[in-house]
Amino acid sequence: MENITENTTDSISRASEAMAGRSACTAWNPDGHKGGMDMGERIFLSSPHMSDEGYELQYVHEAFESNWIAPLGKNVDEFEKEMSEKTGVKYAAALTSGTAAIHMALKAAGVGSGDIVFCSSLTFAGTVNPIIYQNAVPVFIDSDYETWNMDPEALERAFQTHRNVKAVIVVHIFGLSADMDRIGEICRRHNAVMIEDAAESLGSLYKGRYTGSIGDYGIFSFNGNKIITSSGGGMLVSDDQERIAKVKFWATQSREPARHYQHEELGYNYKMSNVVAGIGRGQLRVLEERVAKKKAICEFYRKELGGLEGVGFMPQNDWDEPNCWLSCITLRGKVRPLDIMTALEKENIESRPVWKPLHMQPFFRSYDFVGSHVAEQLFENGVCLPSDTKMTGEQMDRVAGIIKGVWR
Repeated sequence: MENITENTTDSISRASEAMAGRSACTAWNPDGHKGGMDMGERIFLSSPHMSDEGYELQYVHEAFESNWIAPLGKNVDEFEKEMSEKTGVKYAAALTSGTAAIHMALKAAGVGSGDIVFCSSLTFAGTVNPIIYQNAVPVFIDSDYETWNMDPEALERAFQTHRNVKAVIVVHIFGLSADMDRIGEICRRHNAVMIEDAAESLGSLYKGRYTGSIGDYGIFSFNGNKIITSSGGGMLVSDDQERIAKVKFWATQSREPARHYQHEELGYNYKMSNVVAGIGRGQLRVLEERVAKKKAICEFYRKELGGLEGVGFMPQNDWDEPNCWLSCITLRGKVRPLDIMTALEKENIESRPVWKPLHMQPFFRSYDFVGSHVAEQLFENGVCLPSDTKMTGEQMDRVAGIIKGVWR
């Protein structure tokens, strides 16, 4: 397959940087749950959406009233319990970010200096950075067109050419499920710990099971742009009670149960705040509503844009019920991603390219990559469209109309 050209890569990167700068200058409306968007009705890619019922404020108020505003308290305990119940995983640790959750999963899995960790290439840098925190070595695995996620065939080839593989981090990109049966079988056969990066896929189902509940460890993110948010934060889940207890210990600076401050091993300041957990609890109560709206947005784009020349959509598989966190299209014709992004930005509408594969990123180029460059093609041809759950029908029509106008 023909590789992406440097000129195309540079053009997409420059456009993305310019649009990111524009987005950084626009603030989310703290009263967004009451109505439309601020900054002249800017339409965002995916912004925080608080519940109409005010659940988040209720739990935060309880934290303030009780004076439990530290990284422990009822909200933290209940958020962990509620996430366990939601995902069907026995134990959970509420942490400061999805990246922190991956870091703790790697440490719990025994990943250390010189170990190799296979990682999806088509993802955010927060997936791979914790591998380097542990002085381990990432090897990037390509995507396949059937899922946009880790290619099981490339993963199998990687095991044939690399030794001392301790773990595999498989990402469910944009809410799409990876082929977990095949990937899981490969990991078990090679005695590798499987970590699911479900940062973007909370609420997605793989053969009836929630993503993040299938591997040895699962992680979720509650960053501001995720399907539910706690303003920031993450969650690590596992059926291994001993390992989750150890993670909670590490996450509180590895403080020993002594009268004085006693530390016998390296610790981290990773425990989630009781205030932040309160926001997360309120958001979790409206998860199904958010998923339903995301799905409706995705179906709207399929209906409205399906007849345009060269437009493709994210894959659909019988075993996958995605949360449709972001709706993405691919372009294989005269209209290119930059044309779409430019047209939308002129109308104060946010969009962006799909993730730039990590093996193409300057910092990570020295690490091995296994695959046939599918991830590069998705980056070259893909666009993430506005998927904000606060969009009105009128705003969705406006977005679709602008996109259609690019073909005229």
